[in-house]
Amino acid sequence: MQASRTLLAIPAVLSLVCPVAAQHDYPVKPVPFTAVHVNDVFWAPRIEVNRAVTIPFAFEKCEETDRVENFIRAAKALQGQGFSDKIPGFPFDDTDIYKVLEGASYALSVQPDPKLDAYLDTLIAHIAAAQEPDGYLYTARTMNPDHPHKWSSPRRWESEGVDSHELYNLGHLYEAAAAHYQATGKRNLLDIALKTADLLDRTFGPGKQAIWPGHQITEMGLVKLYRITGEERYLKLAKFLLDTRGPGPEKGGGREYNQSHVKVVDQTEAVGHAVRATYMYSGMADVAAMTGDTAYVQAIDRIWENVVSRKLYITGGIGATGAGEAFGKAYELPNMSAYNETCAAIGNDYWNHRLFLLHADAKYIDVMERTLYNGLISGVSLDGKTFFYPNPLESNGQHARSPWFGCACCPGNITRFLASLPGYMYAQHGSTLYVNLFAASSAGIDLEGVGKVKVTQQTRYPWEGAVKLTVEPARQGAFSVNVRIPGWARGEAVPSDLYRFAEPSAPAASIKVNGQPVPMKLVSGYVALDRTWRAGDVIELNLPMPIRRVLANDQVAADRGRVALQRGPLVYTAEWPDNPEGRVRNLVLPVHASLAAEFKPELLGGVTVIRSTAQALAYDAQGRVTRKSQPFTAIPYFAWANRGKGQMTVWLPVNDAAARPLPYPTVATTSRITTSGKKDPKTMIDGEQPESSSDPSSYFDWWPTKGTTEWVELAFEKTATVSESQIYWFDDTGHGEVRVPASWRLLYKKGDAWVPVEGAAGFGTARDTFNRITFQPVTTQALRLEVTLQPNWSAGLQEWKVR
Repeated sequence: MQASRTLLAIPAVLSLVCPVAAQHDYPVKPVPFTAVHVNDVFWAPRIEVNRAVTIPFAFEKCEETDRVENFIRAAKALQGQGFSDKIPGFPFDDTDIYKVLEGASYALSVQPDPKLDAYLDTLIAHIAAAQEPDGYLYTARTMNPDHPHKWSSPRRWESEGVDSHELYNLGHLYEAAAAHYQATGKRNLLDIALKTADLLDRTFGPGKQAIWPGHQITEMGLVKLYRITGEERYLKLAKFLLDTRGPGPEKGGGREYNQSHVKVVDQTEAVGHAVRATYMYSGMADVAAMTGDTAYVQAIDRIWENVVSRKLYITGGIGATGAGEAFGKAYELPNMSAYNETCAAIGNDYWNHRLFLLHADAKYIDVMERTLYNGLISGVSLDGKTFFYPNPLESNGQHARSPWFGCACCPGNITRFLASLPGYMYAQHGSTLYVNLFAASSAGIDLEGVGKVKVTQQTRYPWEGAVKLTVEPARQGAFSVNVRIPGWARGEAVPSDLYRFAEPSAPAASIKVNGQPVPMKLVSGYVALDRTWRAGDVIELNLPMPIRRVLANDQVAADRGRVALQRGPLVYTAEWPDNPEGRVRNLVLPVHASLAAEFKPELLGGVTVIRSTAQALAYDAQGRVTRKSQPFTAIPYFAWANRGKGQMTVWLPVNDAAARPLPYPTVATTSRITTSGKKDPKTMIDGEQPESSSDPSSYFDWWPTKGTTEWVELAFEKTATVSESQIYWFDDTGHGEVRVPASWRLLYKKGDAWVPVEGAAGFGTARDTFNRITFQPVTTQALRLEVTLQPNWSAGLQEWKVR
């Protein structure tokens, strides 16, 4: 059957491939990323860093961490050379290869690279050799089928709805195969993917076995294979995977975590793992577009309203809690503990772009742009070599970028998204061209009934709001150019009441054609320029970029009494290197403080900063709040954590009630702290008052260590006499694996020895309070806390006080 399968030419792969002839499809079509060539000051350097640095770096890490070797081990097992006793760290490690391979394929589409092309062929040969004869491909089992990864079961697919990720792996394979085929015209990876898809079709479906992916993306991938081949059974299988998902104890069903709590068409709220969710919503959009299933559209429309009205961060991030990497409750949007996984931001943009293609409404691009410029690209450093998994909105110095992760989904996802970014700039519907994103570039676009139209953008967006578009149709003709007027330029922070601008008005956007003003008549967020176009016609869009203060809905408890700063599409943050004494969490930005923008070409690759005057608050020895004026600087959020660890905050207090005055120096806060744990212990002596034992704002724990005896030591700045210690325990019952300890004791440094304090009793382990002990006064240079963890549990501290 494979030999007779007809493959259809596909000029582009982005969120979608150019469609096969079908009864239904997205009303709006994306302009292929290969047709758009970006040469601007913002995106072009990032795309090049992704191509020249991040993709090779990610492949190198995949080699170093045995992700490539897993395929070689599986191949050896199939060839009778023995089973491997080295099981992958995670059963989805295969996808890291697939994702980077997808990003590399997109890069090849834009810039030929024979060396990279040959390397991909070598990787694909390893993948092919690891594929079992019937098409099954899952190294975590094949390398040792009698002892597969612990998240798998003895039989294929048995644990798919829970942890095995067999289908998830294939979904990323399909995405990579479509990209590689489009980039090179080669079938080597595509044939592997089609062989697995044929296995799935033989195994699952009406009258066969029922299944759904524990981690969604297979649905999106199958639709891409359908678009390439025209094989309708792939589309039907994608729909089957969605329709089969739902409640029930079998196959891991009935859980909000993986969106199986109710049937997909009955879901109304975004719940559970945020990446799984957005991939599922994107798959629903794809299947709905290709089948005309309106129930799917109605469901994802409801869910989108829920997210944008109650669960979206000002940076466009989603997934508030690290417990399950999940959406929180309505208006649950903490800042320091915000999870906001980079992969979730990418999934959010995939989903919003698809909703635009369904509805032709700019509000979806508004959300996509907010996420793109803020909570998505914050996930990769400016040099392309370190990454964020979570993207918080506040830090006390405990957050740092990493060159790789054990669970390395985010770096690979970054490579594939950035490489395809130009494909989000334009779209078309018949003879209507949509201009969605702004970047200096040139594009060749085929409009229905019009022919080839070249569009050239000149702009310094997002630093400046002037955009010049030169329209050059091959021949003059009537068509419409719909130019998006971003929500932020229309006085709308987001398309809901979740956030709003504090200032009621700002300079209005304006547009001209050939120097003549055009009325700003907006339809679904666009100005429709419907006219007869001639080569050389010029559109001039002016988007004023005043600095705006943003307020959150009062139901967002974390942001009450605070403002965020935004200029154009960029959200700003105050970070330690730019502000006096490296502190920003004790600052108040008065309501009437003037704000000024300044472009700094030498800073962070060239950024516009915001300058003002803030009030630095601190407690004195009597517990009174003191204040002093000091210069204030904010940088774009995406650029933070490129200069080391330190304080950062997006939401700035506007009054003392919301502020965190700097604690008065104490014996503890001025000490040098060390610990047996691997995490930064400084949060234990930052002087901040926890709200509860589960307060995620500023804590330390020994997780994942359990059941051991651990220690913390304070080396005093100078010899001191002390007689009291207070411990506030960290305990995340209901969310994690940290509990109050089984027991603890306190020792002091006497000469070179550690000696238990005398006269102390009642070493408490109460939650949500300071556990205070007094003891006979000792004169010492150091204290040591020894903590015995409960069996099967870890432990941690919120705060340690000494007097």
